[in-house]
Amino acid sequence: MSQRSYLDWNATAPMREEAKSAFAGALAVAGNPSSVHAEGRAARRLVETAREQVAALVGAQPGDVVFTSSGTEANMLALTPAIQTAGERQPRSRLFLSAIEHASVRAGGRFAPEATEELPVGPDGRLDLGALAAAIAKTPRPLVSLMLANNETGVVQPVVEAAAIVHAAGGLLHVDAVQAVGRIACDMGALGADLLTLSAHKIGAAKGAGGLIRAREDIHFPEPLIRGGGQERGRRAGTENVAGIAAFGAAAAAARSSRHAEAAHMAALRDRLEAGLQTISPRVVIFGNAHGVDHGAGHGAGHGVGRGVERLPNTTLFALEGMKAETAVISFDLEGVAVSSGAACSSGKVQPSHVLAAMGVSVPLRRGAVRVSLGWSTTLADIEKFLGAWRKLVSALSKEQRGIAA
Repeated sequence: MSQRSYLDWNATAPMREEAKSAFAGALAVAGNPSSVHAEGRAARRLVETAREQVAALVGAQPGDVVFTSSGTEANMLALTPAIQTAGERQPRSRLFLSAIEHASVRAGGRFAPEATEELPVGPDGRLDLGALAAAIAKTPRPLVSLMLANNETGVVQPVVEAAAIVHAAGGLLHVDAVQAVGRIACDMGALGADLLTLSAHKIGAAKGAGGLIRAREDIHFPEPLIRGGGQERGRRAGTENVAGIAAFGAAAAAARSSRHAEAAHMAALRDRLEAGLQTISPRVVIFGNAHGVDHGAGHGAGHGVGRGVERLPNTTLFALEGMKAETAVISFDLEGVAVSSGAACSSGKVQPSHVLAAMGVSVPLRRGAVRVSLGWSTTLADIEKFLGAWRKLVSALSKEQRGIAA
């Protein structure tokens, strides 16, 4: 079997060598990190070293990192009315979130459905800041959740501007940085985030670990999501996943040291991929790649590579009128290329993207959207293999459409 090309890094990244080594080393440590004997202290050192490494990745203090089982759990922990600060002990009255958030945020955490409100985005996929300001202006103690970069389009959100609006209204801002960290700058202080969610396997660690990070020590969760023992300083009960956390820390350290070089590498390959997409089929639509474009059926002009809003350096979401996402993904797979129809959490139940719906994209294009996401080990050969498969798919679609027309 020929070598496959894995281009679904937003779903999960292959483990980094540093993470594999840390994971294997941690498996050899027998102690429970809550035990006081030598074996327990050895396990505790692994956890605390990882806490320092994860904190450093986002400019936080180690004591403000809470390890969880996933990004989803971290979001659930964060999205609760019960968050307290030194100056505010009353419950948060309402949760506001953008219409393009991950399913784990759209579920609303521990807020009642009637206390949750979605905010619109523009055609470029960025949060409407005016709508945010208007929505929270008369809401006491709001909690706002806004991802740093979208998992489908890669569009980077105006988090700094949103933070200023939220804080002026006396609110707190939670940022889901799962897709962004390690790919673009992600410093909590610079962003203005009060809470930040990370996921280990998105940056090259093992699946099964995540983290919620607070900006300062006065942010308190009086009602932990998981109750029991006093692990994670009472904020998350359950024996820590020592091996997964050790790998998380190692991956965080590697991502921090190599981010600039990796981002430049991925951006160059993404630009080659998008240029190839358009050369093979000028009618292709690349979402988030132009300001305020009409995403109506059949529209494709004006999506030149390099123009538009800021996006992750590794992500391309595209569609072609007449193409069905499930058919395209299978076609690529048969050619040895792994891509996605959108968020991996929705795989197996392919349906039009809620992200593209929020952007005002027509139903035919939403049904055909395919996501390609790259990583640090992606090569030019992978991109050329993808483009070869794309050329075959476009040819097959053209023949099918000519047959229908005849």
